[in-house]
Amino acid sequence: MNRDLIEQYAADAGKLRASIAGLGRKELGAFPVPGTWSIQQIVLHMMDSDLIASDRMKRVAAEENPTLIGYDETAFARVLPYAELDPQVACDIFEKNRMMTAEILRRLPDASFARMGNHNERGPVSLADLVETYVGHLDHHLKFIRDKRRLLGKAV
Repeated sequence: MNRDLIEQYAADAGKLRASIAGLGRKELGAFPVPGTWSIQQIVLHMMDSDLIASDRMKRVAAEENPTLIGYDETAFARVLPYAELDPQVACDIFEKNRMMTAEILRRLPDASFARMGNHNERGPVSLADLVETYVGHLDHHLKFIRDKRRLLGKAV
């Protein structure tokens, strides 16, 4: 396991909050690209996704070949009241969850990162794979936030 990935995972904890700095409710809820998520929806998705990721990582570390269940992120964004939730609270949860999960990962022996789970949609996945995936997942969505900010005239 490349333990630098754990440090990257932890170091990125504040990036979500930084990505929305200076935005008001109007900008957060805007749809500068029709048919895509608002920045607000991306922030809440990242919080939900990281909570699910943390659960998956801990279960792979602790259980024997656990089943990891996928979820419909589009349904979450469509049905859950994302527009009514506080994005700063979502960033707080995201940051604290990342820091706690990183601390757990740091304390695991190297052999733990070869442990496997079985994702019901993607198949076998190792703990190391999950860490790498969620480091990349944040970067993937931060790009969309930057693009939307630019379209709103609020580039950072």
